[in-house]
Amino acid sequence: MNAKSGQFTILAIAAALTLQACSTSQLPPATVQNSLTTAVTDYKYLIGPNDTVTIFVWRNPELSGSFIVRPDGQITTSLVEDIPVAGKTPSQLAREMEKILAKFIRDPVVTVSVNGFVGPFSEQVRVIGAASKPQAYPYRQYMTLLDLMIASGGLTEFASGNSAKLVRTKNGKQVSYEIKLDDLIREGDISANVDMLPGDIVIIPEAWF
Repeated sequence: MNAKSGQFTILAIAAALTLQACSTSQLPPATVQNSLTTAVTDYKYLIGPNDTVTIFVWRNPELSGSFIVRPDGQITTSLVEDIPVAGKTPSQLAREMEKILAKFIRDPVVTVSVNGFVGPFSEQVRVIGAASKPQAYPYRQYMTLLDLMIASGGLTEFASGNSAKLVRTKNGKQVSYEIKLDDLIREGDISANVDMLPGDIVIIPEAWF
């Protein structure tokens, strides 16, 4: 795919998402600036494909180990194949592993930790269009628009930042919000910073000269 066709594809995706969104409105400023927040305050990290899951079984080192979550959201251990782990918290997986291992050893005690932190696809936040590094990024608690733009390398030279949209799914419908990236990044207006939620999509068009 050449650069021109790749650019056309990005713009086509952005246009399609914008058309599908059912309304356009304003978001409140980010939590750090305003007590009115839409941030996820009780967020629990969910395991996703390509995460590395470390399972420790107390007094059973031969059953412990680190496992990469496959694209299908499952892992294979030394005793059990095809264990679904994606979309679960580490604590949930630990309790399920205790039930599974109870068939083989008495009173297993399991601890689960995660490395990699990719997360489920449904919770990743995405930047498309005129960002330096448009791609999907893992969501983390209290993530803001400024955090996302730092991760994505900021705006390109020809970005129309104040025409950008944030697309969010609410009650099964896509809602489009106006965001002011030029004000936030180029003018330093922190009041233009907003909270991100899992699954958000930021669409940044190019300016038309």
